[in-house]
Amino acid sequence: MLETLTVQDSVELAVVERSGFVESRHAGAAVVLSPDGEIVARHGNVDALVLPRSSMKPLQAVACLTAGAVLEGEQLAISTASHIGTDRHAAVVRDMLTEGGLTEDHLGCPAAWPSDSATRDELVREHGQPERVRMNCSGKHAAMLRACVATGWPTAGYLDVDHPLQQHIREVVERLTGEKIAHTAIDGCGAPVHVMTLTGLARSMHRIGTASDRSPFALHRVAGSLVRAVRENPWTIEGPGRPDTIATEKLGVFTKYGAEGVMVMVAPNGTTVALKTLDGATRASTVVAATLLAHAGGLSDADVTSLTNALPLSVQGGGIDVGAIRPGAGI
Repeated sequence: MLETLTVQDSVELAVVERSGFVESRHAGAAVVLSPDGEIVARHGNVDALVLPRSSMKPLQAVACLTAGAVLEGEQLAISTASHIGTDRHAAVVRDMLTEGGLTEDHLGCPAAWPSDSATRDELVREHGQPERVRMNCSGKHAAMLRACVATGWPTAGYLDVDHPLQQHIREVVERLTGEKIAHTAIDGCGAPVHVMTLTGLARSMHRIGTASDRSPFALHRVAGSLVRAVRENPWTIEGPGRPDTIATEKLGVFTKYGAEGVMVMVAPNGTTVALKTLDGATRASTVVAATLLAHAGGLSDADVTSLTNALPLSVQGGGIDVGAIRPGAGI
């Protein structure tokens, strides 16, 4: 049986405090790596298996690049994004498809409304419909299709676990995590997502986040290019006012949230954290990750304060702040 994270394995990562009373607690696990990749902190069972969900996108993007996809700038950054579907995001994805001789019909992700409320409202007023290009994983899917075109693999069935692209992604994931894949599931967008330990996820992100785009090794070179593209185009990774974009803009971190409470974050000096909240909540993940990086010397306390002030962490009562979501006693 696969060893997944349990209540007994978990520690308190965050709490929700209202008027001095803790009304909710988020338990989970987290692991922190030093700039040289050594484990410096364990909170909970960090050897338990997790589904990284969208936190695996950087690994998939690196695999697409090593398979031959030629992407730069905004297109490269959005290949690893969970974007909110604004017109600007959609335009970049459409350009990725057009430049590869592809159309939106090639996308295997489901059609969706933008998660950005202003964009969604405008589409509704214009009698628009859900579109695949608006789905938050469309950049990843466009990159997968570009890799297929570049390599000569069929675009049909590119999400099948036995497709050459997905087999290549699997090999790259195992190389970056240093682990054999124990199980494969289907993500919300329809793409395979591979189970790994929280420590394996952290190690893979450390390898990507500390890579140089001047490296003589192709895998490291494209990983470094990916990180640089995201840092230069932080709006792509999620969207204006969203946690991943805010953290990238304010702190220069390389960060990627995943559904069901997964978060990875690499500080500019290479200190890396990966965490998973047991209940799947994401609302505290960014501030918890930054706090853990600060504890390990990757960020300053002032950095965490600046980020905290910019994130939607206040608890409201009667239209005023009466509390906050904050890191818990377990870290």
